Amino acid sequence: MIRFGPSGIPLSCKGRTLKDGIEDVHRLGLTAMEVQLVRANLNERYAKDEDIGLAPKEIEGELIVEISRRTGDKEEAITNLDVKIRKGDVINSLTSGLAKDYMELDGLGDLARELDIELTLHTPYYMDLVGGGDLTVRSIDSIKWGALMANQMGASVVVTHVGLYGELTSRVTMNRVVKNLSELGNWLKKRKIKAKLGLETSGRQEVFGDLNEVLKVCEKVKDIVPVLNFSHIHSRGNGSLRKKEDFQEVIDAAEPFVKKHLHTHFSGVEHEGGNELRYTPIKRGDLKFEPLAECILDNNLDITVISSSPLLEHDAMYMKVILERVLSRRVTKADKKKKEGKK
Repeated sequence: MIRFGPSGIPLSCKGRTLKDGIEDVHRLGLTAMEVQLVRANLNERYAKDEDIGLAPKEIEGELIVEISRRTGDKEEAITNLDVKIRKGDVINSLTSGLAKDYMELDGLGDLARELDIELTLHTPYYMDLVGGGDLTVRSIDSIKWGALMANQMGASVVVTHVGLYGELTSRVTMNRVVKNLSELGNWLKKRKIKAKLGLETSGRQEVFGDLNEVLKVCEKVKDIVPVLNFSHIHSRGNGSLRKKEDFQEVIDAAEPFVKKHLHTHFSGVEHEGGNELRYTPIKRGDLKFEPLAECILDNNLDITVISSSPLLEHDAMYMKVILERVLSRRVTKADKKKKEGKK
């Protein structure tokens, strides 16, 4: 299956809710959409009488991600959304703007499946799984909260970045990333979250996550999958993706760590000195989609291509058209050879 879709709600969509976005993606003839968890802030309150005995998933109008419960001198953070709320519990709810409660997320998942739209979720873009301070704690929490929402919608992948190297050596950075992602992987498994945790390749030299680093993490941490952002790989390689063979090399390297389905991002890009400067429309950048389209068809890939372009849905549709053109040329060429063979 080959899917194309935008990174977020289509720009042309008249409404700005996720429901509007999913329906608009379908109307455009696209089959994927990456939900953007732009911000992840918590509201804290004590449990009300009407909350007692209900599970967090059953509370209307709130996305509860954690219950703080004190037993004697100990305070426990409960993230199992099926645990019943007790008197004295402190309820932590997420203000994400994605949905008002879990019932709405459930409905969004049903709608996406009905319209054959694959949903994925991207965590906030500024993350730190390296430093070890408060920002690292908040980043880990953001991934957990995103995973809870993704699981409720039936999303297939939770995509995240890692953060800056800072003053640390590459070895120390790798060890910290592996430790944090291993703990996150165990947390996801314990809560039976089906969505895979996807590590996206980064586009700047000071940010952890070139292709080799991402694949090394996937080798060390079970169930982490690589998310190939071709614009980022192209930028860090000083414009390295030019020919079909260049894309093939990347896909071959990632193949041992892909769980049947490859999740990717694509856009035009301006770059300099091994760093991404900004995304551009595909027609304006030096990264072309046609060589990747050839590679997709050569390998019969099961792949999702998310458009990160400033034109979002326009370039998602443009990539779909290019793939269809490449396929049409191949069919025409095969038919011509077949006719010539009969003469």
